[in-house]
Amino acid sequence: MAVTKKTTETMEIHALKQGRIKLRMIGQTPMYFNSMGAKAWRDLLVGGGKKTAAQKKDIKHNPEQEYRESIYKKSKGDTYLCFPAAGVKAAMSTAALETVGITKSSVQRLIFLPESHIQIWGKPYLKMDIVRSADMNRTPDVRTRAYLPNWCAEVDIKFVIPTLSSHSIVSLLQNAGTIVGIGDFRQEKGKGMYGTFKVASSEDMGDMQEIWDETSKEGRAVQELAMEQPECADEQTAELMQFIQEERLRRAA
Repeated sequence: MAVTKKTTETMEIHALKQGRIKLRMIGQTPMYFNSMGAKAWRDLLVGGGKKTAAQKKDIKHNPEQEYRESIYKKSKGDTYLCFPAAGVKAAMSTAALETVGITKSSVQRLIFLPESHIQIWGKPYLKMDIVRSADMNRTPDVRTRAYLPNWCAEVDIKFVIPTLSSHSIVSLLQNAGTIVGIGDFRQEKGKGMYGTFKVASSEDMGDMQEIWDETSKEGRAVQELAMEQPECADEQTAELMQFIQEERLRRAA
């Protein structure tokens, strides 16, 4: 019998290709910064420890310090304020849950954000709000954060092609801006409606060009001054700041 020789077929694997697009995010609702404060970082590192008798007599909150520690900041660039790029990718991943044709896991694998932080334009204000603590009793507390009534940002996105296209990325980021948002008390959380945004390319801003031009004037110089000399975001915050100043004087007397 003739012996049939086996033929070996070579599998050809093609490297994935990437597309790249730079998009602008125009805030539609105000944004809260929500960076973890320096004290919380230190407590996680070495443990909180018990307060001394002198510490227990101190005023519980330092609004100015908490305001400054709530932001993400850049040492250089057009803006002083920034936001983790991972937060934008997370918003797009969550938006995929409500977007036909793509899954959350696909977004996590196929989309890349080269920058660690994106620049945020807009003037920050000091704002206090009543929040509920994470304890069993949901104890109320006062939280101070940086609050931007108007803001905009620019994000650089890489994506795998042809699985995804530029149009897909624009649509997905827009969905994230509509139903998720960024920052604290954002739309995704249910009760809040903050941090939502619209999307446009830098080449085609359309009717959002005027808003971008106006907001992007509030860059590094404006933001650094606002952090050094905080302004209150509303009357309630102003009243609370006046009260705490009076309480500091009373305790120092």
